[in-house]
Amino acid sequence: MEKIALITGASRGIGAATARLAAKHGWAVVVNYLANEAAAQGVVDTIRADGGTAIAVQGDVASEADILAMFQAVDTELGRISALVNNAGVVDVTARVDAMSTERLRRMFDTNVIGSIVCAREAVRRMSTRHGGSGGAIVNVSSAASRLGSAHQYVDYAAAKGAIDTFTIGLAREVAAEGIRVNAVRPGLIETDIHASGGLPDRVRDLSHQVPMLRGGTAGEVAEAIVWLMSPAASYTTATLMDVSGGR
Repeated sequence: MEKIALITGASRGIGAATARLAAKHGWAVVVNYLANEAAAQGVVDTIRADGGTAIAVQGDVASEADILAMFQAVDTELGRISALVNNAGVVDVTARVDAMSTERLRRMFDTNVIGSIVCAREAVRRMSTRHGGSGGAIVNVSSAASRLGSAHQYVDYAAAKGAIDTFTIGLAREVAAEGIRVNAVRPGLIETDIHASGGLPDRVRDLSHQVPMLRGGTAGEVAEAIVWLMSPAASYTTATLMDVSGGR
């Protein structure tokens, strides 16, 4: 049976690195993207050029209708998924909590929390032995911010990732006897363009002195942890929060 992995937010950064690495490990990969079709197709083309199987599927994880359409497209084009990587996420500009609007908070939680839970719901409906599936793995991309708090920068983002940590543990225990493993990775300071989207393009360089390893990480280093958690090598690992943070 072909191994099929759906990776949300996979047109860039950690998602793209995970898609490419998973394909090298024999997964058929679904590259979900929000708006940058060219970037997503570039990831797909790279995978196909190396002999792998990949498709790009547009969808906003903040929209339930988009999530349902995305999963239906995967069912039709490739089949029932056996791994989900909840990677899609957003940050916002640096702000104190006393300056945050409710619109900002809704965007943060709609994408980073509710979207991940709804994607996981759809994955469980396909993977769980309770629903006629043959098991699988869910990997949620959290953040070291969930335990650091991101004061003066992104407390709302940190809070959303804290919710993902709790969700990971709860869902893992709920579906452990149904053939599904659920884990999270918590990246630290990683060199991706998400920092620029939050108005801090030099954030990794500016804060790297706080990391015991004295450097930021790469998207590829995070992808290695994610793909391991997806694999049979992690067969007895569930409800685990794995830090990929250089010791920070």
